[in-house]
Amino acid sequence: MTRGGDDALLSVRGVTVKFGGIVALDAVSFDVPRGGVCGLIGPNGAGKTTLFNCLSRLYQYQEGDILFEGSSITRTPVHEISKLGVGRTFQYLAMFGTLSVERNVMIGAHSRSRAGFLASALGLASVAAEEATLRERAASIMAYLKLEPYANRLVSDLPFGIQKRVELGRALAADPKLLLLDEPAAGLNHEELSGLGDLILDIRNRLGITVLLVEHHMSLVMSVSDKVVALNFGRRIAEGTPAEIQAHPDVIAAYLGAPADA
Repeated sequence: MTRGGDDALLSVRGVTVKFGGIVALDAVSFDVPRGGVCGLIGPNGAGKTTLFNCLSRLYQYQEGDILFEGSSITRTPVHEISKLGVGRTFQYLAMFGTLSVERNVMIGAHSRSRAGFLASALGLASVAAEEATLRERAASIMAYLKLEPYANRLVSDLPFGIQKRVELGRALAADPKLLLLDEPAAGLNHEELSGLGDLILDIRNRLGITVLLVEHHMSLVMSVSDKVVALNFGRRIAEGTPAEIQAHPDVIAAYLGAPADA
């Protein structure tokens, strides 16, 4: 097994994904340091969401390995990823619209529980104490994200920006060590966007959660990231600090569609 960097919470090692004759990821490698914010950028079709789906075990990769806390997750079932300590939000919201905000957040907490969501939903006496603990966990997350006024509202009845906070709350309720944020700024208005950067940094600083961020909003990525990895056509083309990435000729060419000195 290939070892990641000493301070790496997540190590991606030579990951290759092919869909028929299309190479979506081509031997991509990088580390996500523990306790940091790592931005993952690239034009549309660069392979960012494909990589996230590999990290979540929604996609299989034909070559390479992914290490979480030094151990391979290649054979880890999808339903075990959350228990390892990996939480995720999605570019396109994936929630239970007919359930309340509280229940949606509690589902995230249930993913790390011993009894599981179904046993708790059936109201078995053996899980009553754990259910109360999970409800307290959900309450603390809703307070943190200022979702308390919406606790009993159906998610489908809420504005898009609030729905995205609920999805984030569900991911945080699972008490992740690594949080995968997939386009968290998409669809937000100016006011909502202005506070997102501060929230991401607070999640890192106050909650101690490592963040891997996929985002097209470059000013957001550069303002919150300690490290940035750039992909293009499924390949890693650059890796470094935000300043290094912004000045990298291959990154400039990828976004402008022409050589940097043209």
